[in-house]
Amino acid sequence: MEHRPGLDPAVAEVRRAVRTALDGRTGAVIVALSGGADSLALLAATAFEAGRVGIRVEAVVVDHGLQRGSDAVAARAVETARGRGIDARVVTVEVAVKDGPEADARAARYAALARVASETGADAVLLGHTLDDQAETVLLGLARGSGATSLAGMPTERRDATGPAWLRPMLAVRRSTTVAACAAEGFEPWSDPHNVDPAFTRVRVRERVLPVLEAELGPGVAEALARTAEQLREDAAAFQDMIDETIEDIVEHAEAGISISVAALAANPAALRNRIVRYVVESEFGVSLTRAQTLEVARLAVDWRGQGPIDLPSCVARRVGNRIEIVARERG
Repeated sequence: MEHRPGLDPAVAEVRRAVRTALDGRTGAVIVALSGGADSLALLAATAFEAGRVGIRVEAVVVDHGLQRGSDAVAARAVETARGRGIDARVVTVEVAVKDGPEADARAARYAALARVASETGADAVLLGHTLDDQAETVLLGLARGSGATSLAGMPTERRDATGPAWLRPMLAVRRSTTVAACAAEGFEPWSDPHNVDPAFTRVRVRERVLPVLEAELGPGVAEALARTAEQLREDAAAFQDMIDETIEDIVEHAEAGISISVAALAANPAALRNRIVRYVVESEFGVSLTRAQTLEVARLAVDWRGQGPIDLPSCVARRVGNRIEIVARERG
């Protein structure tokens, strides 16, 4: 802990996490603020640590308009930020109905945050996810039978081809710590009713499943799940480096798609072979293959028995001589 007289341990822990995330950065940053304990603790710590090194901070509250009184909640969060001398704004969004309420709201929120970052020249957006959020993400991935990439959970830093860096400084900080930090800072966090609504799968994991695991297996389950995610992220990064090196040699452009060398694909171990298949399809066509679909495509290389084309989302895979062609599905 920091040896600073009077500094609350929870406040010190959050500040230390933010300091690590900001280390080496000079550009302005945005804090995604909801008014809840996690985002308020993050905002206070970011304002303090950024102020020490001259980084400009702005808080952005995204109002999805999905709950009655959401505008008042957003206004209160902005007022709280400004009361601490932090620039803040509300951005109102319309949530398109596409992939479900949680996913749709998240997509709208991230798009809004990226847009503000572009408008203000901010280099990074800080998000308030905690260790508890990470544990829930891993557990949900396990329940779905997801692969290692999904079980790797949320990264501490991610940067897309365009736009800001997305930073999650508090993935090693417990939710109870952010609540304690808010109490020490004199904040009165907003409690989102969606966070206790059992209609949401994540809430059931948080309120029912994890407590049962802790009771039956002993304390430390959340920390163990978060460690698993961290280790799998390291594995995923290593695999991605291998994939990047390999596809340069075995993948070529084909008419309306790509082609992969059968011999080279078959020569790779299954874990790398399957990742190559998923990666090239997603990169070329923007779709994610299921494990069953991935294995069927790989069989064109390792278990070829004359099988015909394989229908995939938006594309078709087929064996042509010594190559596997994955091409856009013909419209008709």
